[in-house]
Amino acid sequence: MDTGCLSSMNITGASQARPFAGQLPQRCFATTHHSSFSVRNLVLRNKGRRPHRRHAALQVVCKDFPRPPLESTINYLEAGQLSSFFRNSERPSKPLQVVIAGAGLAGLSTAKYLADAGHKPILLEARDVLGGKVAAWKDEDGDWYETGLHIFFGAYPNIQNLFGELGIEDRLQWKEHSMIFAMPNKPGEFSRFDFPETLPAPVNGIWAILRNNEMLTWPEKVKFAIGLLPAMVGGQPYVEAQDGLTVSEWMKKQGVPDRVNDEVFIAMSKALNFINPDELSMQCILIALNRFLQEKHGSKMAFLDGNPPERLCMPIVDHIRSRGGEVRLNSRIKKIELNPDGTVKHFALSDGTQITGDAYVCAAPVDIFKLLVPQEWSEITYFKKLEKLVGVPVINVHIWFDRKLKNTYDHLLFSRSSLLSVYADMSVTCKEYYDPNRSMLELVFAPADEWIGRSDTEIIDATMEELAKLFPDEIATDQSKAKILKYHIVKTPRSVYKTVPNCEPCRPLQRSPIEGFYLAGDYTKQKYLASMEGAVLSGKLCAQSIVQDYSKLALRSQKNLQSEEVPVPS
Repeated sequence: MDTGCLSSMNITGASQARPFAGQLPQRCFATTHHSSFSVRNLVLRNKGRRPHRRHAALQVVCKDFPRPPLESTINYLEAGQLSSFFRNSERPSKPLQVVIAGAGLAGLSTAKYLADAGHKPILLEARDVLGGKVAAWKDEDGDWYETGLHIFFGAYPNIQNLFGELGIEDRLQWKEHSMIFAMPNKPGEFSRFDFPETLPAPVNGIWAILRNNEMLTWPEKVKFAIGLLPAMVGGQPYVEAQDGLTVSEWMKKQGVPDRVNDEVFIAMSKALNFINPDELSMQCILIALNRFLQEKHGSKMAFLDGNPPERLCMPIVDHIRSRGGEVRLNSRIKKIELNPDGTVKHFALSDGTQITGDAYVCAAPVDIFKLLVPQEWSEITYFKKLEKLVGVPVINVHIWFDRKLKNTYDHLLFSRSSLLSVYADMSVTCKEYYDPNRSMLELVFAPADEWIGRSDTEIIDATMEELAKLFPDEIATDQSKAKILKYHIVKTPRSVYKTVPNCEPCRPLQRSPIEGFYLAGDYTKQKYLASMEGAVLSGKLCAQSIVQDYSKLALRSQKNLQSEEVPVPS
């Protein structure tokens, strides 16, 4: 649940605001600008909304690749086994009513798997949109704009299982098995890492690296490989031990050349956690490399075929409701009210209603949850350690151009610019956003610490400067070439938790020390860190803890009910 934000839309001067959570000190702005805005003091002449696309008889020409065979991988099988735990668990004599705050992927996952186990989740979302960090909105032209640029990897076994369980596997558009990087020293050119389909892991990844001679020289590759040897030999214990070092510190310690940082790690760090290598924990990089190199299709990417709320979140909601669960929007948690013994009495909503249950889950982002922690819990170590976990700011930019850009791919692209992380031409990569005549670039602006408070015009100016380098023949900063029809900017001051060194010991287990209270979210303890996969896995682990605690929770609920029924002496 990406709460704590205010969304505003500026359309040719008019402003309209919608309340989000109103709980974080920072605010999140989603802004829309049409073609009457000024960029570098240039006022565009084409006024009004961009022409509507015809939505009938949609013809898609983007080339998708077959879904990779993931079912035989160890991680996929383990994820499937965890899913079967809920379907095969003993049906409860009296289902638990579990109140869950936050309908992001973590909350949706928790509710889905509790419903699979025969319990009744009541999922509460503060905003009027599903998805949390994968939320999206439709503008007055019918175009969607999203919180972030979301990629589904082959190394996301719980998400891949979830798509299969919902029967929506065909909604993932798989791309060729490559990683494509822009070349800053050669504007308009790209360098590729192509993973051969005929080779097993990790040989296919090693082959992709060895075949690329544009980004790293052979001596640099050798030194990089030597630096990684301890991780290959030491396995998971070594990876976990690197949480105390930043990427930059680890490189210096291992004697890895600085150019590896410039050519590879800056792009990886910004794509993984929206921060630079001098801040990111090396553990994060090693976990990603392990997933991508140890599984043949681990780094293979897919785009969702449309907007996440409708194409991913609603099928989960339908599944939950079909099994007796509830999902309520515009239901903001104001306070966690406690019993005299310190357990949860109910969730108090901002509209004055009180929601009670047999168990309670907070699946909000860590920054929101920290504001909701009752004073009575604040000195408990489990909750106190959360202070080190802080969300990282990120800005997502969408720009609609008046023409089809040619210097792009049907794929995710690593910009390797100082201001941008990754980007994609969504008019090519995504079926719902397909447009044969105009490009829509979606770009992640990161790191965003210094930009989150700046104006939209400043952000667009800076983005256009970077795009002029990526598209030297097609985009100019003064818009003398491709012209902007409109743009959306979505600012998230607190996104995924910032994976800086020594955060790992602060990540909480899903089962809290408070009986009947649980947490879900990518910041909680699970092996996929801050990601969509991590959010879904955290929800499964949270649901598993509740199912395992069924007898205790049912007994506690029965005692509470009996105490309420005891007559008061006259």
